[in-house]
Amino acid sequence: MTNASHVTTFLLMGLPHAPVLDIPLFGIFLVIYVLTVVGNLVILLVIMVNSHLHTPMYYFLTNLSFIDMWFSTVTVPKMLMTLASPGGRTISFHGCVAQLYSFHFLGSTECFLYTVMSYDRYLAISYPLRYTSMMRGRTCALLATSTWLSGSLHSAVQTSLTFCLPYCGPSQIQHYFCDAPPILKLACAGTSVNEMVIFVNIGIVGSGCFLLIVLSYVSIVCSILKIRNSEGRHRAFQTCASHCIVVLCFFGPAIFTYLRLGSKDAVDEVVAVFYTVLTPLLNPVVYTLRNKEVKKALLKLKYKVTFSQSK
Repeated sequence: MTNASHVTTFLLMGLPHAPVLDIPLFGIFLVIYVLTVVGNLVILLVIMVNSHLHTPMYYFLTNLSFIDMWFSTVTVPKMLMTLASPGGRTISFHGCVAQLYSFHFLGSTECFLYTVMSYDRYLAISYPLRYTSMMRGRTCALLATSTWLSGSLHSAVQTSLTFCLPYCGPSQIQHYFCDAPPILKLACAGTSVNEMVIFVNIGIVGSGCFLLIVLSYVSIVCSILKIRNSEGRHRAFQTCASHCIVVLCFFGPAIFTYLRLGSKDAVDEVVAVFYTVLTPLLNPVVYTLRNKEVKKALLKLKYKVTFSQSK
C-alpha cells in the first residue's frame, strides 16, 4: 500500500476560521474535550460501582460511554494541535491511516450500538414480563461484541478502499482530521469506483441502522400508548427520549456529510464538529440530567466519597 504512495506526510488544513480565532476556538474545544472525557468516565464509574445499574440498558450505556470517550480522543487532540501551532497540522501517512481506521471503527460501532440500544428499549417496554429472560447477560455480551466486530470490519473496508490508491501530491487535506472524502481528492488515480463503494458501504450501514432504530421506536410508541397508567406512560417516554436526542444528533450530521451527492469542504468540516465533538459530550449530559436513576447513583457516590474523606 505505501509503496505506491509517494506522500509520506499530510497537512491538515483544520477548521475554516480567521487566525484571530485560534485561541478562543482552542479554549472552547479544550473545555468540551475535557468535559467529554471526564463526563463519560464518571458514567462508567457510577455504573460499575452501583449494583442497581447492572442492567442491560446500562451495560450498553457503558459501551457507549467508552466509545464516545475514545471517539472524541481520535479527532479533538489533533484539532487542538492544528489550532495551537502551524507545526501541529502535519500528520504522517501511517498516522493518517490509523486515525481514519480508528474514526470509522468507533463511529460505525457506535452506529450499531445505537441500534442494539433501541432494540433493548423495544423489548423492555413491549415485553416487560419476558424482558429479563430475553436479555440475559450472555445475550447482552453477544450483542455488544457483534457491534465491535461489525465496526471493525466496516472500518477495515473503508480504510483499505481509501489507501489502496497512490498519493503523490498535493498533500493538503481540507479537514481537521483524516477522513475518506477529503483524502480521496488527493489521489493520483481515478477514485470513482472507490467513492461509489464507500458511499454504498456507509449508506447500507447508516441507513440500515437508522431505519431499524425508527422501526423500533415506532413499535415502542405503539406499546407506550397502550399503557393505561399515565405515570407509566410518562416514565416510558422519558426513558426513550434521552436515547432519541443522542441518536438524532449523531445520525443527522453524519447522514448529511456522507449520504449526499457533492461536497463542500467548509460545510462538511463545520457539520463534522457536531458528531465528532458535540455528540460525545451529549452522552453524559443527556443520560445524567434526564435520568433519575443515574442522578441518584451520582449523589450516592458523592456521599460515599464525602463520608470517607471526613473520617
